[in-house]
Amino acid sequence: MNDAIKGNILTSSGWINGAISFGERVTTISGGAVDPVTNGDDYVIPGFIDLHVHGGGGKDIMEAGDAPHIIAAMHARHGTTSLLATTMTAPPHEITAALKSIGAACGARRPGAARVLGVHLEGPYINSGKLGAQPNYARAATLAEVQQLGTLAPMRLITVAPEIAGHLNLVRELSNAGIRVQIGHTLGSYEDGVAALEHGAAGFTHLFNAMSGLHHREPGMVGAALAHAQYAELIPDLLHVHPGAIKVALRAIPHLYCVTDSTAATGMPDGDYKLGRHSVQKCMGGVRLPDGTLAGSTLTMDQALRNLVSLGLSLEDASHRVSTYAADYLGETERGRLAPGAFADMVVLDRDLKIKAVYIEGEKCDLTDA
Repeated sequence: MNDAIKGNILTSSGWINGAISFGERVTTISGGAVDPVTNGDDYVIPGFIDLHVHGGGGKDIMEAGDAPHIIAAMHARHGTTSLLATTMTAPPHEITAALKSIGAACGARRPGAARVLGVHLEGPYINSGKLGAQPNYARAATLAEVQQLGTLAPMRLITVAPEIAGHLNLVRELSNAGIRVQIGHTLGSYEDGVAALEHGAAGFTHLFNAMSGLHHREPGMVGAALAHAQYAELIPDLLHVHPGAIKVALRAIPHLYCVTDSTAATGMPDGDYKLGRHSVQKCMGGVRLPDGTLAGSTLTMDQALRNLVSLGLSLEDASHRVSTYAADYLGETERGRLAPGAFADMVVLDRDLKIKAVYIEGEKCDLTDA
């Protein structure tokens, strides 16, 4: 049996005013072209896709157990319909435990929860000199270890520092194996970044943060991204990156997409929380280590969308950057777009861009705790 909703629908070919019918997948979309700015109906846009999620609802991915399910449910209430569970740098046994719980969550989505598509392994293959908020368990990677970890959960994305000995060859091997490799938590130079891209790296982890910055005589890793990247993730909470720098990246990187880098503190009151092995504090709209270092965020993807629009992006452009581009980056051709045959992952927004309804694979989510 199909359901249907009406409104200004953002399809793969633009806005129409009409109806979208669906079961688990979209069946039909009917209507005519419309300017959604002048039409007062609700907006129906693709569900949000977040490729960098550490936590939410008081839970941290590294806690293992039922943490991925609770985190996925909290983010679903804010419009995220699919995500990558993201690890922290940690001792091997802690990463193994987290991946086992992520693997279980990938295989069994609970009602009202976002689809966990797999793992973003953010560390331990990073530079110990650019940890950011990562605990100091950084080390070099081996293909054998990555392959073993991949038996525990779908390994979709790995952050590496390419300047570490042996990592350039690993980037090529992982890329050839179908795993997306991102450059991040790095002291590497512009030249290191270009070399990594030439070896198959596909993006950059939280652009500008925890990487060598741009100087006109030493362009650094940021310079490599701005000059050469087709894809990069960015945290648009307006704390991690200045609005002016966001606008620079939007002009330079065609498929810049947004992530939350959210932590256990997301959706929770101010107070103390865990981020991997770290204790962090949520206060003044952010999350920080005791020394004041930003430690992930409390951002949700619906707020990311509103922040992009506040910077002057059209709703259509902003939607691409919180959904479609991330899906394209992962090769998820049946998500991040509203078209017949695609999964019925949808967000209904009012005229103030506040969430009215969320559908994940055709199931309407309970927004009670949003």
